[in-house]
Amino acid sequence: MKNFKLVISEKIAKITQIDTNELASYIEIPPNKDMGDYSFPCFKLAKVLKKSPMIIANEIKEQMDLGEELKDINIVNGYLNFYINKDLLAKEVLEEFNNKKEKFGFSNIGNGKTICVEYSSPNIAKPFHIGHLRTTIIGASLYKIYKSQGYNVIGINHLGDYGTQFGKLIEGYKRWGAEYDLSKDPINELMKIYVRINDLCKEDESVLDSCRNNFKLLEEGDEYCTKLWEDFRKISLDEFEKIYKLLGVSFDSLRGEADCAKNSNKVMEELEKSGQLVVSDGAKIVDLEDKKLGVCMLEKSDGSSTYANRDLSAIMYRAKEYNFDKCLYVVAYEQALHFRQIFEVAKLLDIPEKCKNGLFHIQYGMTRLTTGKMSTREGTVVKVEDVLNEAIDRVQKVIEEKNPDMENRDENAKKIGIGAVVFNNLNNTLIKDQIFDWDRVLNFQGETGPYVQYIYVRTKSVLEKLGYIPNFNEKYYTMLQDDASLNVINYLYNFGDVLNSVTEKNETCLLTRFLIELAQSYSVFYNENKIIGEEKDIQDARAYLTYCVGITLKIGCSLLGIEMPDRM
Repeated sequence: MKNFKLVISEKIAKITQIDTNELASYIEIPPNKDMGDYSFPCFKLAKVLKKSPMIIANEIKEQMDLGEELKDINIVNGYLNFYINKDLLAKEVLEEFNNKKEKFGFSNIGNGKTICVEYSSPNIAKPFHIGHLRTTIIGASLYKIYKSQGYNVIGINHLGDYGTQFGKLIEGYKRWGAEYDLSKDPINELMKIYVRINDLCKEDESVLDSCRNNFKLLEEGDEYCTKLWEDFRKISLDEFEKIYKLLGVSFDSLRGEADCAKNSNKVMEELEKSGQLVVSDGAKIVDLEDKKLGVCMLEKSDGSSTYANRDLSAIMYRAKEYNFDKCLYVVAYEQALHFRQIFEVAKLLDIPEKCKNGLFHIQYGMTRLTTGKMSTREGTVVKVEDVLNEAIDRVQKVIEEKNPDMENRDENAKKIGIGAVVFNNLNNTLIKDQIFDWDRVLNFQGETGPYVQYIYVRTKSVLEKLGYIPNFNEKYYTMLQDDASLNVINYLYNFGDVLNSVTEKNETCLLTRFLIELAQSYSVFYNENKIIGEEKDIQDARAYLTYCVGITLKIGCSLLGIEMPDRM
C-alpha cells in the first residue's frame, strides 16, 4: 500500500535536499480533517535553510509536483497542509485489504529483530490478583502486536519463585501446616499462612530471622525446604494456568527466579572483574550514587542472592540465548528504581552492546480498589479469577434480560465479559493508575470493549442479511466517495501505522483508541448510507467496506487478546 507520508517527505526532500526519513518524522496528522490529511511544520527547517517558516512553505508549495498522490496543498501559519487524492486512497486501501485479508495491517518492519517481552510473572504460593492482571494483559498484547510487525518475539513468564518470602512461607508451614488443607483451594490456604506468618514477623524479630535462614537453606539445597518449595510451585502453576486459559495467554518461557539463582555466581564473577563490586557491611554492592541511583545490593551479608542479582542473571541468559534487540519488562511503576539500577549495572556485564542498550521498563499504573491499594500481606486482594467470572456472570444477566434466546449464550457472554476486562486494562496511557469500576468496564455504549464488539457484530449481521460477502471489485472505490465512506477508509488506511506506533511507543491505548474511532466512524457510515437494497454495485461496494471494517475490528481485538462474539 502506498505510504502517503513517505511520498510527501520524498517530494519535500527533492526540493530541500534534506534526508527523507528526517522529514517523514516531522509530518503530523492534523486534529481537524478540514486542515488536510497531513501537515508539515516548516519551522523545523528554518535553522537549516536559514529562512522563515513562511518563506520555506511558499517555496516548497511553488516547486512541488503534486503527482497522482496529492490533490492540493495550502499554507497556514508556516504549516504545509496536504490533501491526498481520495480516489487513490480508496483504491489503495481496498486492494491492500483484498490482498491481505486476515493479515491486514501486518508488516515485515521487524524482520531480523528479536524482542523479549517479560510479563505476568506472578509470585508462586500467592493468589493471582487483579494487580497481576495488567502486566499479563499488557504484555500479551505487546507480544502479539510486535509479532504482527514481523519481529521474532519471545514471551517470558519470569515466575517469582524465589526469595525471602518463601523462607516466610516455609516457616509458616512448619509451624501451622497441619491446620490447613492444601487439597482444597490451595492458593487461598497458602495465602492465609503467608498473612499469618507476616503478622508474627512484625511481633517477633527472631521469627523473621528464622524465615531468612529458611531461604538460605533453600538456596543451599536443603531437602525439606526444597520439597516444600517444589510443592508450592506446582500448586501455583496449576492455578495460574486456569487464569491463562481464560485469558487466552501463553508463554514461550517459564524460566523464573529460581533458575536465575543457579547462575548468580556468574553475575558476581563478572562484576568482580569490572572492579565495581564492593563489600559494604558484609553485603556485596555496586555503588550508583554518582548516577543518583543509590546502591544496588547483589548479595546479602549472609551470602544469599538478591532480586537484583537474579534479574541480572536473567539478562545474561537472555542475551546469550536470544541475542535480543529489545528486552521489555512489563512491570508496575513502583519498580522504576530497581530497573534503573539493574539496567545500569548490566552495562558492566559481558553481553553485546545492543542488549545493554535494549533494556526497557514498560511501566504501568497500579490497579486500585475503591477502598484503596491492595496488599497480599494484609490479605486485601481481589483475585483475577473472581473478576473474570463476575464479568461473565454480569454479561449473562444482561443477555438473559435483553436477548434470552441468543445462540451460544455462554460462549458469547465469556467473550464479552473477558473482552470488557481486557479492553479496560489497555484503554488508557499505561502509566496511569486505574480504579476498577464495574459500571465503566461493562458499558455497552461508551468507549469500551463491548462497544467495539457490538459494532463488529453489526457488520457481521449486515453481511448475514445480505447473504454473501461480495468479491473485490476495482470499481468499488469510485462508489465510496461520500464523506462517511472516506472517513472509514481513512481509518483503515492508518491501521498499519497504528500497529507500528504501538511497537515504537509501547502504548496499547493507541490501538484501543483506533478501534473505538473506527467503530464510531462505521456507525456514522451505517446510519448515513443504505447498504442492502441499493443498486447492486453500490450495495456490494458498501457491503465490502462493511466486511473490511468487521475484519479489521476482529484483527485489532485479537491483537489485544479479545475474541469476538457471534451475537450481542
